Amino acid sequence: MTQVLEARAGRITAEMEAVAQTEGLTPEFIRAGVASGKIVIPKNRGREIKSLCGIGEGLRIKVNALIGTSSDRDLILDEEKKLAVAVAAGCDSVMDLSTGGDIDGMRRQTLARAGVPVGSVPIYQAAVTALEKRGAMVSMTGQDMFDAIEKQAAGGVDFMAIHCALNFDVIKRLQARGRVTDVVSRGGAFLTGWMLHNNRENPLYQQFDRLLEILKKYDVTLSLGDAIRPGSTADSLDGAQLQGLIVAGELVARAHAAGVQVMVEGPGHVPMHHVESTMLLQKRLCDGAPYFILGTLATDVAPGYDHITSAIGGAIAGAAGADFLCYVTPAEHLGLPTSDDVRDGVMAARIAAHAADLARGSRVAWEKDMKMARARVSGNAAAQAASSVDPRVWENHPPGGDGKCAVCGDGCAARIAAEYFGII
Repeated sequence: MTQVLEARAGRITAEMEAVAQTEGLTPEFIRAGVASGKIVIPKNRGREIKSLCGIGEGLRIKVNALIGTSSDRDLILDEEKKLAVAVAAGCDSVMDLSTGGDIDGMRRQTLARAGVPVGSVPIYQAAVTALEKRGAMVSMTGQDMFDAIEKQAAGGVDFMAIHCALNFDVIKRLQARGRVTDVVSRGGAFLTGWMLHNNRENPLYQQFDRLLEILKKYDVTLSLGDAIRPGSTADSLDGAQLQGLIVAGELVARAHAAGVQVMVEGPGHVPMHHVESTMLLQKRLCDGAPYFILGTLATDVAPGYDHITSAIGGAIAGAAGADFLCYVTPAEHLGLPTSDDVRDGVMAARIAAHAADLARGSRVAWEKDMKMARARVSGNAAAQAASSVDPRVWENHPPGGDGKCAVCGDGCAARIAAEYFGII
């Protein structure tokens, strides 16, 4: 049985126990959340995972990292290093988005080395295979798409971004009004091109029940891909985005009814004053399903610094209800990230997630901040490093001697005040 069906039967699984322990919550809280569809635990029934995570209402906001080869950069060993960097930096999951070289080998390596839930986008492999075998991505068949999904599910992938909530009604809405950036989702572009070229409905939407059967068989969590997410702030909350969200809500209900875990992917470029409205709409239309946001990027003008723009948007989105932040690296809009870019992306997303957890009243988040504040007042450098999101920074900024503040020395305002008030 899937996690959802176990939860609805009143049974607490080992996975629910593990998530409850990590979150500092009761197993019953996790079971009830999974049963209602407001919490997911991405874990393929055929795979063991060292660090499980729960995603959804009442839980710590999670962070996802991206790795993968491309047609012009298919160095698997480089991606192995990036994976190690991402996990060491504290990501909660990774997605293998490979589109070049040995895609199967890359995925096997990621599944073997990650130790955290692993996601994928099967349409990438289906499209690349069609290009190699038939000379064009638009020549792939619906069977090709389902074969790729079954293959990756059988191989152990824990969650999949699948662009089911794209149909001709959504495309017509997009064409009617136009956009500055029509389609920026790679999977969305592949499917839009396929649909228009072949004049056929999206098989992943049309045969959604078939998809659910595959996911249910392996207990793979469905991540409803946002095929027409806004790729610029000018396109945020337009009719096409809202139409797609309505379709996603309908598919969430069908996934819940089938006993399949499901979360919903959300927009990329969102100005700050749109973020809260976007989160509220998603939660309302999708019956509280976990929201997996791709950013969000608060402005379009910061190539090289988009880990910062996404952290700004991600913190606001998390405070407003987002449950899962996909990192954005400084290399976004520039090229494939380096290992340093990956680390910077994970750290920025983790900071955003923690800031949002504070705003949501997370007891664990507030305890961490309190430990840091007290460690600063007492001049305890080791405790400050332990409480920091990145203890490595202390290697380059050693503390002052005799417990002195490394910045102020004897003139540290916090320490002087603490002495007068008898705190230390």
